[in-house]
Amino acid sequence: MTRPLDKEAVKAALRRKIAQSAEPVKPVSQLGFIHHNVDCIGCRSCEIACKDKNGLPAGPRLRRVMGIEGGRYPEVYAYKVNMSCNHCAEPACLPTCPTGAIWKREKDGIVDIDSSLCIGCRRCEAACPYGAPQWDPLAKIIKKCNFCVDEIEAGRKPYCVMACLMRVLDMGPIAELRAGTLKTPALGPGDQPVRQVINMANPELTNPSIVFVPHAKGRVPGEGS
Repeated sequence: MTRPLDKEAVKAALRRKIAQSAEPVKPVSQLGFIHHNVDCIGCRSCEIACKDKNGLPAGPRLRRVMGIEGGRYPEVYAYKVNMSCNHCAEPACLPTCPTGAIWKREKDGIVDIDSSLCIGCRRCEAACPYGAPQWDPLAKIIKKCNFCVDEIEAGRKPYCVMACLMRVLDMGPIAELRAGTLKTPALGPGDQPVRQVINMANPELTNPSIVFVPHAKGRVPGEGS
């Protein structure tokens, strides 16, 4: 059954798309995530909280906990990398959306999506180097992390952050997270946050708003914050 479209919402989205295509949004303060790869136990509480919050069926995961293992006995290692939408400074998904369903908020840099305007073309899914847009096979539209904007507006943190048992996932102004100056349980004394870990797409592509406290085996040579 075809969903009726709100004509005024479509017009507003297209105006927003034209404006943001002409001049990328420069937010007042860019919010981002930090994840401690070493201390994460892989419980996936963040994944479950996200799926529950967004009513997702089996399959799409707006937040993904990935286990990394390697080495040879006795020099073996294992750690976790946790990612969702990175709310990039230059999101690759935004200009590919033909309906303007995806946009970047000016006050906090959150890359939001109006799924009611999604036509299921999946162009954003193909464009994102981090696999953030997720196809919902039941609704036949794209869904993605929107930083729990309703929680942010209420002065709270996203569900994934609040659900983290080990407090290794947190959020805040990305400039402070990169500098290591934000007081957060995810950043211990002497920890140096980095923008990229091994097997992650080059952050120069879209300037993602995320940093990590990396495992020694996950550190990219020469990578700093």
